[in-house]
Amino acid sequence: MNRPAPSRRPSTIVLTLFAFGVCGVLATLIGVHPSESANATGPIQIDEIAAATPVDPIAAIAADPFAADEAGIDSIPAEPAAAVPDSIPEDEVKTEPEAPASEPQAAAPRVTEGVLERGDTLVRSLTAQGVSRRAVDRIAREMIGHYDFRHSQPGHGYRLVQNAAGEIESFHYRISPIIGYELSRNPDGGYLVARSEAELWPRQAMIAGIVTTSLYGAITDLGAAPQLASDVTDVFAYDVDFSRMIRAGDEFRILYERLYRTDEDGNEVFVRPGRILAARYAGASGEHTAVYFESKEGRGGYYRPDGTTVQREFLMAPVRYGRVSSRYAEARRHPILKITRPHHGIDYAAPTGTPVFAVASGEVVFDGWAGGFGNLVKIRHKNGYVSYYGHLSGFADRLHVGQPVAQKQIIGYVGSTGLSTGPHVCFRVAKDGKYVNPVHLPTPEGPPLAEEVKRNFQARRDSLLASLDSGTLVAADEAL
Repeated sequence: MNRPAPSRRPSTIVLTLFAFGVCGVLATLIGVHPSESANATGPIQIDEIAAATPVDPIAAIAADPFAADEAGIDSIPAEPAAAVPDSIPEDEVKTEPEAPASEPQAAAPRVTEGVLERGDTLVRSLTAQGVSRRAVDRIAREMIGHYDFRHSQPGHGYRLVQNAAGEIESFHYRISPIIGYELSRNPDGGYLVARSEAELWPRQAMIAGIVTTSLYGAITDLGAAPQLASDVTDVFAYDVDFSRMIRAGDEFRILYERLYRTDEDGNEVFVRPGRILAARYAGASGEHTAVYFESKEGRGGYYRPDGTTVQREFLMAPVRYGRVSSRYAEARRHPILKITRPHHGIDYAAPTGTPVFAVASGEVVFDGWAGGFGNLVKIRHKNGYVSYYGHLSGFADRLHVGQPVAQKQIIGYVGSTGLSTGPHVCFRVAKDGKYVNPVHLPTPEGPPLAEEVKRNFQARRDSLLASLDSGTLVAADEAL
């Protein structure tokens, strides 16, 4: 009879488990199995490790149930790490260049810029942009004796530069396109204030166009500054009354200087139109051409192409722009009195406050209230002429009887005082106590240039007129 097989002793099972445990620990410490170590031929690459097949924990338990019983399913060892070779060939070693130490960069200055709007103050404008009241107060204190910010006006501009600590490095306050005040910091921490005036430099430009309603409107419609319209009107004020002699279809050409300055950032900024160099107006009143010429350095004027000055004894009108609302007549029905009587003058309707000029040099003989004329100025000129300017809203500052006045000097402002239905100036001229039609005033030409400067004038004239005639009738923005 066969004996049953003897059962495995507990000691044998313990030894067996101990042997498996030792082998497992050694394998974990070494990181490779003997078969992997025998087949290894070089260093393991990173992409090979990433692409390796992960160990299935259930398969590991099936292959070694004793290990599973010993460790438990929650303590399955992680995937073995890749073997690290003892050495790497020098030609395979890649050394990253060491980055240079970066120097600390200073914080950029803070720049605050703005333009005052209507109702603004400098304090309100700066604090609205985050500038501290302390910095604003410092600016005001440093500017005492140089500029009073209570006189600030809309359109004034400023530029404040502060360092990272909020300290003022510089402050520029501009009260006009060219005039301002500069607050700058000293090396010792104090401040200096200086009045600054931007240097202007010219560029030559030409504008040309056709009148549709008025010369002023034609020029500004082309995009040019209103000042240019006023300047060209002054040039031809001795030959053309732009209130009554202008017609649709009249043509004009203007060669002039545009004045620029350089701003704080180095950019060119247009400031205003400069001197008119040459101009031509052609229309119902005829063709009129003028060029600027200096017979002596710093002393110049406008001349016709034949060398005679454009200046005459009388201007054609006492205002630059206006509408003739009533002409000179021996019989006119008065709009207020409703009676027919002579109107020995020309009424120029214009907005209240429009400047009124003396049409010729002379002496003030009356300024005050004169009944139906309202506020009236009378000026006596040579050869027995007296000019009248009625219905004024006010007089020029410090105007008084006995005061000499120059041609084109402002003597008052358009108004509607006295017997008047709207703002206008009633312009009259008397000769030896008798009214005459201002349209028929004698306007003899001025003296010609001296012989010694005529050659220089002719060369200058030819150059300017060539530039004046070189363009076509285009919009101002294209011409510039």
